[in-house]
Amino acid sequence: MSSHELTLHAAEEQKNEDKALFGFWVYIMTDCVLFGTLFAVYAVLHGNTFGGPSGADLFKLPYIMIETLLLLTSSYTCGLAMLAARRGDKRATINWFVLTFLLGAAFLTMELVEFTKLAHEGHSWQASGFLSSYFTLVGTHGLHITVGLLWMFLLVVKLWRQGFVGSTVKKLSMLSMFWHFLDIIWIFIFTFVYLFGALKV
Repeated sequence: MSSHELTLHAAEEQKNEDKALFGFWVYIMTDCVLFGTLFAVYAVLHGNTFGGPSGADLFKLPYIMIETLLLLTSSYTCGLAMLAARRGDKRATINWFVLTFLLGAAFLTMELVEFTKLAHEGHSWQASGFLSSYFTLVGTHGLHITVGLLWMFLLVVKLWRQGFVGSTVKKLSMLSMFWHFLDIIWIFIFTFVYLFGALKV
């Protein structure tokens, strides 16, 4: 392949990567709209308990704070993984992403335990407008965490098998941005759903 062809090929690859990055940011913006809508619905319905328990009766802040600590720590380890990736340190990148995955999986497990406990106690999403909006908002975030964990697993396996090839670092960067985005959303959920709910705000 001639130098001119190599230049054209590199330019085409860069163009495709720029399109992918633009598409990713468009997706993030649409997710912001989605979560904004769910927060608005929760704000309207959080007082509609239909005579049942409110957030102050159901939410256990120490439990939720452990969840929050797990997710925030995973954001930190994800950042360390990206620093290692930009250095080209394959082993450190994999190790930090594995730790991020385990922290995220622990967070998701705790969330599923919480949902199961509420359902077994008769406080399912069908019990009231408050619980419907709660399960929808928090459950949508949990679904995103699940997608993020699957994405992380696939990229780590690819990195382990192939090393840093092609646009691997850029793909890891997009995963990292997605993960940090979910952490930011969780901070809002923790504040407006759990903290204000437990304090009867």
